[in-house]
Amino acid sequence: MEKKTIVTGVIGADVHAVGNKIITYALEKEGFNVVNLGVMVSQEEYIAAAIETNADVILVSSLYGHGEIDCNGLREKCDEAGLKSIPLLVGGNLVVGKQDFVDVEKRFLAMGFTKAYPPGTAIETTIADLKEILALS
Repeated sequence: MEKKTIVTGVIGADVHAVGNKIITYALEKEGFNVVNLGVMVSQEEYIAAAIETNADVILVSSLYGHGEIDCNGLREKCDEAGLKSIPLLVGGNLVVGKQDFVDVEKRFLAMGFTKAYPPGTAIETTIADLKEILALS
């Protein structure tokens, strides 16, 4: 079976690199081909990498609290670039301040994200969701 490709990175002006490395390691250990764009990644860089690598998923991380701003419009840009069916997953500290994550999740799903994860979500949860989304057993 061909490895599924995941484009990942930390969006916007966020420079939190440690979690990004851990996510990459865990995904690679599970057999995924990971294209890690690093930190301070623009929406356009995610899209270009997804097109170039024929990625199966885009996984966005944000820890500095501005993920909602940085992610707004990503689905529309993916659609315009021909990536209409690509799953978009996002996780981390996605908003500034303490907000009920149920509300945060609703906003991200409304923005076209497939899944949104609160701070502290175990990578195993994301991996299980990826396997379900990609119909892997």
